[in-house]
Amino acid sequence: MADFHDIQQRETGLQQHLTSAQMVMIAIGGAVGTGLFMGSAFAIGFAGPAVLISYAIGAFIALLLIGALGEMTVAHPTSGSFGAYAEYYLGPMAGFVLRYAYWAALVLAVGMEVTAVGIYMAYWFPDVPQWVWVAVFSAMLIGLNLRSVKVYGAAEYAFSAIKVAAIVAFVLIGAYVVFGSHTPGIGIENYQAGGGFWAKGLSGMWLGVIVAMFSYLGVEAIAVAAGEAQHPQKAVQSAMKTTVLRLVLFYLLTLALMLAIVPWTEAATQTSPFVRVMEILHIPYAAGVLNFVVLVAALSAMNSQLYTTSRMMFSLARANQAPATFGKTNRQGVPVSAILVSSLGAAVAMFINAFWPEQSFMWMMSIAMFGCMFAWFMVFVTHLAFRRQRDREGAVSSFRMWGFPWLTALGALLMGAVLITTAFTKEFRLTLAFGLPWLALLSVIYLLRRKR
Repeated sequence: MADFHDIQQRETGLQQHLTSAQMVMIAIGGAVGTGLFMGSAFAIGFAGPAVLISYAIGAFIALLLIGALGEMTVAHPTSGSFGAYAEYYLGPMAGFVLRYAYWAALVLAVGMEVTAVGIYMAYWFPDVPQWVWVAVFSAMLIGLNLRSVKVYGAAEYAFSAIKVAAIVAFVLIGAYVVFGSHTPGIGIENYQAGGGFWAKGLSGMWLGVIVAMFSYLGVEAIAVAAGEAQHPQKAVQSAMKTTVLRLVLFYLLTLALMLAIVPWTEAATQTSPFVRVMEILHIPYAAGVLNFVVLVAALSAMNSQLYTTSRMMFSLARANQAPATFGKTNRQGVPVSAILVSSLGAAVAMFINAFWPEQSFMWMMSIAMFGCMFAWFMVFVTHLAFRRQRDREGAVSSFRMWGFPWLTALGALLMGAVLITTAFTKEFRLTLAFGLPWLALLSVIYLLRRKR
């Protein structure tokens, strides 16, 4: 077997400008977005107060993923990331299918986020057609990504910093409302409202894990960014260790406070339960402030997803599995063609939204979810093969996944179970209905290409 160094050499041309702090914000940018600010109400509707357990399980899976992916990334920092690892340790077909499945998922996710941006802008400018804002903000973020990775990193750091500040403010305000305001009807007794903590039972709690996983998807962007990081091994280890902790605190603290302030039966019916906290404190312009935060959240997530999916296409092209033009970079080390083709999600979103406006967001989320969850599942499978080969070779790494092989296998089992569960919920039936035929099609395409 050829050395992995050959793959790393194949993917050279990008510039290493990202700092460890920017990498953390890139991961947070991808993982803290509509899943927290809007999707939380959806998860609460599934699980009731037990949604806290749902998000805790999702955080545990994310922690295992960071451990497995972190070890492979420290050993092989490259923009192809888990796609390149699958190619090397599982075979070229696995790398081909995984990268295209993940690329297509994020292309749709980009469109989903920019569709949300159009909806948010309608709050201030109701007479302006939403497609105008979709076009304006798409052009703006594509332009940012085309400048240089340094400009992208600075923009994503600023976007994510605003979101982090908003979450911290919410936690502080929420803690005061719950423990300091002595307001009637607010407190942990709300956990027992509407049937109690387990009002939706274990099955409802497990369904909530699906939404929780959608919320955490995006942390894998750290590994993709490693190919353009300063001192990648050190940056990856630092970013991996802090990102999951921050995400767990952000999600679990905000949900715990939210459920204490608003009975879950009310929170599950609102577009965003965050509004209720501001209403209780009578914060001036609360709705406008919240709208700005969710707008930034959507822009940040779109920015992070566009970056990640363009690098996956760049990796495919360098592996001769996509047109060579997508593997070319300009003087600033930017894969311009890969970014442009990865922006197609905005056009897809506008088309779906024009004909099926009511169902468009859920459809796109359900379809996009498959590629991302499949990627997580394959990370665990790849790590099993990676570690066994490295152990046979006696390779030493400064970052090692704990509890191998049991925790790696547990991560794969849990991700497989979440994917299978989507088939039994009407809201997510499109996930496997689209995903499995898509995998079959990719497999056939690869076999035909190899035969030629």
